Amino acid sequence: MEISLLLMQQIAQLFLILIMGYAVVKVGLLKASDSRVLSVVMVYLVTPCVIINAFQIDDTPEIRKGLLYSMAIAAAIHVVLLVLSALLSRPLKLDAVEQVNVIYSNAAALVIPLVKALMGDAYVIYSCAFIIVQLVLLWTHASSLLQGSSALDWKKVLTNINMIAIAAGALLYWFRVVLPAPLQNTMSTVGNMMGPMGMLLAGMAIAEKPLREVFCTRRNYLPTVLRLVVCPLVVLVLLWVCHASSWVADGKNILMTVYLSAITPACATVTSMAQLYDRDASHSSAIYVLSTLLSILTMPLMIGAFELLL
Repeated sequence: MEISLLLMQQIAQLFLILIMGYAVVKVGLLKASDSRVLSVVMVYLVTPCVIINAFQIDDTPEIRKGLLYSMAIAAAIHVVLLVLSALLSRPLKLDAVEQVNVIYSNAAALVIPLVKALMGDAYVIYSCAFIIVQLVLLWTHASSLLQGSSALDWKKVLTNINMIAIAAGALLYWFRVVLPAPLQNTMSTVGNMMGPMGMLLAGMAIAEKPLREVFCTRRNYLPTVLRLVVCPLVVLVLLWVCHASSWVADGKNILMTVYLSAITPACATVTSMAQLYDRDASHSSAIYVLSTLLSILTMPLMIGAFELLL
């Protein structure tokens, strides 16, 4: 239970930063729309620094096996979520926006700073495996679902800045290119902004949405509960049944890194995509806000269950 308690402490710290972001909008120091500037810095500067720096590790057989293992687990988790969403969509009358919010988590913005704090920099690379799988599916499956067509936008997949950063980091790792210490240290310093900046952005987004509307609309709770409770529990039971933590050395810690990515709140990118494709962006935003607030309670509980079972 030690990890779940540490996780609770880390989430509490991030939640306080979220409140700060909420406050600066509510008192009129900033507008919610000002968050776009921070979003650009986050997406195009901070996240790529974190990803590239994550690949600046020693190349060992254990790490290579761990990467393949984490990639396979991440792919399997997404398959489970896709199947689960397909099975539940008709009986629960989930629309496209709700399905996408149930399947895709806010892994990049929230998990990487948590993994760095809880498990150390060496495990961040395994979080990238989940992000790779999610990015590909976001701009293929999620995009086509929200558009209501089967057209795949491979250009957006391949030109996504995070995919480019992952490719660059992987090439540096593969060819064993070690970046100069000043550059590594600079990228590490910039990367440390990820958690605080992500929570400031979340707080500013929440300030834009009337909380009465978020909490008093019953429909918002269905996709939120599916994202934060049902999906994580189904994934956890399957991992337990398969004894997945015993497949590789240090399997439990690597598996926890990937599992953390699967239990985070709804993906912020989904709301942007809903706006892009003229879907119900307001409903998507409400799910994002509600799931972000409730994840403060559910994430430590899910990790506690993980520690008990695995």
